[in-house]
Parts: sequence; C-alpha cells; structure tokens
Amino acid sequence: MNSETLAYFITWTLYGTFLQGDERGWRKRGSGNQLPEPRLTQWRETRLRHPVLLLSEEQRECVRSEIQNHCDHRRWELFGVAVRTNHVHVVVAANELGNRVRDQLKANSTRGLRSKWPVFVDREVWTHGGDWQCVKDEQGLERVLIYTIEVQDRKWVEEKETER
Repeated sequence: MNSETLAYFITWTLYGTFLQGDERGWRKRGSGNQLPEPRLTQWRETRLRHPVLLLSEEQRECVRSEIQNHCDHRRWELFGVAVRTNHVHVVVAANELGNRVRDQLKANSTRGLRSKWPVFVDREVWTHGGDWQCVKDEQGLERVLIYTIEVQDRKWVEEKETER
C-alpha cells in the first residue's frame, strides 16, 4: 500500500453466484460496465464444473473469523467485513498490494471452510479473482464502511422480508 492509500475495499464472490451477463450487468476488463447478456449467462452456466453453493450462517462466521485471524496475524487493521451467502466485502489497511491482500484472505477463508465442511474439498469455493479498490481519504473510508456494514445489512433484511 502506498502512502496515498488509507485502506482497501475488497470484494469477492462464491463460485458460480455472479455470472457474466446476468441481470445485474457485468464488468469487462478494459471496457468497464456491460449490459446484461442472457445468452452469455446461459453459456457460463453450462460451463460450471461444480454445483453453486451458498454459505450458511455458521460458514459465514467461519469466513469472518478466518479474515479476522489473518488480519491480526499480519497486523493489518480490519475496518469492516461483511460475509454474505454469496459474496464477501472487506475494508482493511494493509502494507501489501490489494490483490495480494484479497488473495491471502480468500486462501485462508478457503482453508477454514475446507477444514470443517467436506463439501468444499476438491472444488472451487470462490470465483477467480475479485475486486479491490484503494480508499484514499476519510470520506472514502466512511463511504465504503457504510456500504459494507449498513447497506449490506439492509439488503439482507429486505431479502428476508420479501421471502416471507
């Protein structure tokens, strides 16, 4: 992390839960945001090698714990974490590049899940890569923390109410 970066806002998804072309749109490397393309989504679905799994509350807690433990071990400041059934958001200050931080957190989370749930062994747990953005100032940090903690919780409550 350079002196201009206060923290990283990192996001990654569970394998098969966010497919290119779905109704949310998608990002194409070098071309930015793209509109939904149902045929692309169907093509991606046919190429999945494993069933799509969502995280239970116990599994989500395992991932949260692995992230916290790794941040403590590396002496990184964990500002916020939201582990959802199909994706993870982390806001962290670390002395490494964002992609390395993301990959370490994903690897430790994978190890934790595989040690407790055999269903995660011999399969991909996460989508390849993920997103990371530099947070440059206090306003940016506040904005990503509100999104990570408050907005994600509101979305979850709204989804639960819709299911009823």
